[in-house]
Amino acid sequence: MSDNEFVRAFRVGIAGPVGSGKTALVDRLSKHLWPRYNLAVVTNDIYTKEDAEFLLRQGTLPLERVRGVETGGCPHAAIREDASMNLEAIADLEESLPGLELIFVESGGDNLAAAFSPELVDVAIYVIDVSGGDKIPRKGGPGIMRSDLLIINKIDLAPYVGASLEVMERDARLKRGERPFVFTNLKDETGLNTVINWLEQHLNVPSQQRRSIIDAHAPYVGQPHSHEHDHSHEHIHEHAHNH
Repeated sequence: MSDNEFVRAFRVGIAGPVGSGKTALVDRLSKHLWPRYNLAVVTNDIYTKEDAEFLLRQGTLPLERVRGVETGGCPHAAIREDASMNLEAIADLEESLPGLELIFVESGGDNLAAAFSPELVDVAIYVIDVSGGDKIPRKGGPGIMRSDLLIINKIDLAPYVGASLEVMERDARLKRGERPFVFTNLKDETGLNTVINWLEQHLNVPSQQRRSIIDAHAPYVGQPHSHEHDHSHEHIHEHAHNH
């Protein structure tokens, strides 16, 4: 590859219902990965740039590394059917930040039917939370069933809402097959290192090989586990068999 050849940043989509913890995930990941990685963020909101403004207030990243997109209408359209606004924001970031390696694209809060266009992101993370009850994983939908990583957040709330993490784990396995998922409490960063390790597995693979590894869903992240654990959930959940 010549010195002048452009290598675009690795794009990670983060979607999920309103209040599930998408912005908290972007905040925590960015604070842990920058400046070790040259990264930036694009947020999507329907009528405001609230999530982008939140990240700036939190000091997550410098101003020039955050772009807010006002999608209007249905937020899923801006990440699926017509991703032009997000692609424009990404192009602007790549032009203004030479050598950009990683871009987080946070969708607006949406229902379980939301999914990213493969033209927009390289991998998709879908975030749900325990407060909606343990029935959420079995409801299915593209994010729960086909995202590259499912995050089940706010596990600390399980005792207060009567949610069973065992039931959520069982149903996530049934719906996702071999695709990984992880339990988190982003407030105290439980499970965050597992997410970071998963992400860095992708970042450390040469760009031309990433898609084949993603499509294969190989067990290259973490290790399969016994069901005899204490639900600190500091590991990726995968099927315990060889591929």
